[in-house]
Amino acid sequence: MAPQPYLTEATFYILLSLNPGPAHGYALLKSVQQLSGGAVKLSTSTLYTALGRLLDQKLIERVTNPEAETSNRPRKAYRLTGAGSLALVAEEQRMQRMLAAARLLAGASQPCTPQAACANGMGA
Repeated sequence: MAPQPYLTEATFYILLSLNPGPAHGYALLKSVQQLSGGAVKLSTSTLYTALGRLLDQKLIERVTNPEAETSNRPRKAYRLTGAGSLALVAEEQRMQRMLAAARLLAGASQPCTPQAACANGMGA
């Protein structure tokens, strides 16, 4: 099997937002912003371009949105596929390996923060 390409930050947060269950576009925009601590703010265009790519890659799929029946505005909802869940887990593991390598290199057993000095005498 070919190695899974790395996920962009936006794609990672979209998949992470869908991990608990299906969501529509506006909910995804808000979730991505919240999960990233405000660091990632997607425009509607960027979100739907990413969703289209994720649909093409079969990492997500469209589903019937239960809210569409209770509102006058139909909304497309999306959910992770099995492949999407695997991609999310693989990316989480990749990030953990990178973080472990950074900690090893820094000689620190705890993460560097702006408030704490790292083993090399520098904050993050």
